[in-house]
Amino acid sequence: MTADNASGVQLSLLQGFVSPQRRPEPSSGIVLAAELPVAKVLIESSLPHLDRVFDYSVPAELADDAQPGVRVKVRFSGQELNGYLTERTAASETSNLSPIGKVLSAVPVLTPAVLRLAEAVAARYAGSVSDVLRVAIPPRVAKLDKDHLLRTAALQSVPPSIPASSASSLPASSAPGPSPASVPASSAERGTAPSLLHGYRNGDAFLSHLAAGGSPRAVLSALSGYGSHAWHHQLAQAIAHCHQSGRGAVAVVPDQRDLLLLEEAVAALLPADSFVRLTAEDGPTPRYRNFLRVLSGEVRVVLGTRSAAFAPVANPGLFCCWDDGDDLHVERRAPYQHSRDVLLLRAEQHHAAMLLAGHARSTEGQRLLNTRWAEPIVPERALARTVAARVISTADSYEQERDPLAGLARLPQRAWQSAKEALARGPVLVQVARSGYAPSLACQRCREIARCRHCQGPLMEPAGHSGSTPILQCRWCGTAELDFSCAQCGSRALRRVVVGAARTAEELGKAFPGVQVVSSAGDHVKAVVGDGPALVVATIGAEPVAPTGYAAALLLDGDALLRRESLRASEETLRLWFNAAALVRPAAQGGTVVVTAEDQQTVGALVRWDPGGFAERELSLRQELGLPPAVRIASLTGGQSDIESFITRMSLPPEVRVVGPAALSAGSAPTGHPLPVEDTDYRSLIFIPFAMAADIVSKLRALKASNAAKRTGSPVQVRCDGLDVI
Repeated sequence: MTADNASGVQLSLLQGFVSPQRRPEPSSGIVLAAELPVAKVLIESSLPHLDRVFDYSVPAELADDAQPGVRVKVRFSGQELNGYLTERTAASETSNLSPIGKVLSAVPVLTPAVLRLAEAVAARYAGSVSDVLRVAIPPRVAKLDKDHLLRTAALQSVPPSIPASSASSLPASSAPGPSPASVPASSAERGTAPSLLHGYRNGDAFLSHLAAGGSPRAVLSALSGYGSHAWHHQLAQAIAHCHQSGRGAVAVVPDQRDLLLLEEAVAALLPADSFVRLTAEDGPTPRYRNFLRVLSGEVRVVLGTRSAAFAPVANPGLFCCWDDGDDLHVERRAPYQHSRDVLLLRAEQHHAAMLLAGHARSTEGQRLLNTRWAEPIVPERALARTVAARVISTADSYEQERDPLAGLARLPQRAWQSAKEALARGPVLVQVARSGYAPSLACQRCREIARCRHCQGPLMEPAGHSGSTPILQCRWCGTAELDFSCAQCGSRALRRVVVGAARTAEELGKAFPGVQVVSSAGDHVKAVVGDGPALVVATIGAEPVAPTGYAAALLLDGDALLRRESLRASEETLRLWFNAAALVRPAAQGGTVVVTAEDQQTVGALVRWDPGGFAERELSLRQELGLPPAVRIASLTGGQSDIESFITRMSLPPEVRVVGPAALSAGSAPTGHPLPVEDTDYRSLIFIPFAMAADIVSKLRALKASNAAKRTGSPVQVRCDGLDVI
């Protein structure tokens, strides 16, 4: 292999010569299409070396339906595989082509814009286009395809002389997308006044620019999570301004609770038939029906979770991402793309506006500000003092003098007193780190984590037991442990490392007799609670919204969150704190937030209500250390020798830093014994400067495909920008 071919891509023997283009020869008994008889098909396969288009001939009987974007079935390597027809051409490099077996649906679900986006996402994450399209295009529902084709045919058969009022009598899903003139005046007026970003630096300018048809890009630091000026109303107003300009919009949120809030806010500003939601939680039929409405151009505003980032909106003018620091934005399947990056790529491709919003600011958002790609929309200090709650840290010197044991107690005296006073005015939020009763136990003597003797999983104390002797159960396999002894020191005594939401609710119920205790955790997450006095115990990310805000919030287990083995522990903890604190009433109305943690930098940012300052400091530290997001990161996971060979063949430049390979945490067999060393996975981390990222990731992708084609060694998993690898 030459130096020019270090990436492992096989070069053509006729390098530099143009391959001859030939018209395909008809197979026996098959008549080919008279025009454009060659179809380029992207096969649905996760194999890296099949991540390209293949040429097939188009039979004459399929010529009308076999249009770019439709789903087809083709024969490949003796198998019937599904795929997408991406292009029709007149000739191919070979004249002996297999014919397309079947057109599954004549609906062109893959638009050229979505295909370009999928290719860009695959290139950024070293993945395959097929894997990206699996998320971008919902599964087909045959009946809806047939109805869509009938409505489309009926709409096309309407003569141009028929008035618009008569055409509007057709089914709603067949109507064309709204033009600027067709937007109701009342809708436009409601979307423009009053400005919900008034008092935010650059806020009014962003909305004005958006309504005028411009493409501003900004990072918003929202103050409130409830009420008429909450984040979802601010995003809805930005969407209404974009809709008023005659353009489309896409807004992506982490979960269903946020989606319901945003949907209600948008419904108050736009007509009910002008927007849809796209989320897998709705089920195949409603999701695909809404997808077809967007595809037809009838609807130009899409709200949804991470898969909605690919919605084929016509003439998009605005892309919004709420709380981009939430790991729910990361796709759980390869290539593990982040919806924020998908929207950023779309904004670049369409020259559209972009709005990253959150109560906290991610370091990725801060990097966009540092590079001047986006401008900040931040509340002025006067507005922040008016809207934000008062934040008290039980670890500061004043509180420590008043309560010397505050650092040892899970519920310090100040937190208990604040909750007692606030209950007279409304509900009190109690944020805890984990669900369950006692989800983490350790040896009382040596502090070694208590583990199951069968699978080495962590032991927990489930809720509902009584008596002095705890009942232990494995969190992984569910096996009960009736005779525990520490494997390190032999002690039988245990201590609770983390107290779960169920145990916290039980203890608070005893501490505040007569007060209603509401739990929002695990499988019982509540979206809304009443304004009456109640203790609302919620795990992180499951905090319900009170219509008029919480009277107080207690942020417990802060030290446990900050001690997590993650580069983003501080950033993630502060994000969770800000999300909870934004649900509390202003300080002028007695709103109080009590945080129980000792980290001065993170707690100080919450006390000062300064998410931007913390993000700027955190990013500067990572720039000094060469850590993400100041650089890009790629993780290689597999066997040790396979990773070493992979890196050697990459021929990385000296500016690229490689760490490892190092063994991951060893697994265990069902018997409880450790797995053999040869079965242990290893991981290497590659830290890539942004200036070299496109070239290096391209080499990673090409080498992965080359190894798969040649079946060289065992597979090596390549993952780019993973949030959980460091």
